Amino acid sequence: MPKLTKRQQQILELLEETEQPCTGFKAIESLKAISEKVSKFDETLEIHMRLGIEVKHADQQVRSTVVLPAGTGKKVRVAVVAKGEKVKDAEDAGADFVGAEDLVEKISGGFFEFDVLVATPDAMGLLGKLGKQLGPKGLMPNPKTGTVTFDIKNAVKELKAGRVEFRADKQGMVHVPLGKMSFTAEELMKNFSALSDAVLKAKPSAAKGTYLKSVYLTSTMGPGIKIDTKQLAAEVKEFLS
Repeated sequence: MPKLTKRQQQILELLEETEQPCTGFKAIESLKAISEKVSKFDETLEIHMRLGIEVKHADQQVRSTVVLPAGTGKKVRVAVVAKGEKVKDAEDAGADFVGAEDLVEKISGGFFEFDVLVATPDAMGLLGKLGKQLGPKGLMPNPKTGTVTFDIKNAVKELKAGRVEFRADKQGMVHVPLGKMSFTAEELMKNFSALSDAVLKAKPSAAKGTYLKSVYLTSTMGPGIKIDTKQLAAEVKEFLS
């Protein structure tokens, strides 16, 4: 058996104090305590959920967005491709880069100094030639994620405030960052509750059996703590009420 590092030993000792599975709030408190003692940087809290869905079936896809009440702790750079008065709407809302043909040409030339690309429906035609560049980077605007919309002001403001996308992968897993470990436990719990509630509401009607197979909270370099899925819905409802 390989010898544990001093850091790993510290984590295991601290983790012994947490009975699993536990509530989301208890997991957050434990991960914050571990991060404060063993981490040298501000880690990110992450949630990993395994859903009881058949992802190969079109009617069992899970994909949506949610605004994290406490934000993500990360500055989000938003680029907007729009025409007419929507250009001013984007600028007023705080978009970092705004344009039409000029911005599309800039991106075509290799400009990717943004995290999210938003477009109005009437400007999507301009992005057609950028499919091979934007697609692999996950930057192509999509109506399902609210990045193709005429409501540019609201879209930009939500993205700046901490709107995140969640999507079940081929294994039925959902992975989402929930904020920085330097956030208070209450702030992280607000984000955890908002995300969990959104995933629960996104349950496909065609999904059968247990929807939440497993839920774990972890930090960037920390251990995974198992959440009691039987209590999750009630805990979230209580926290959001």
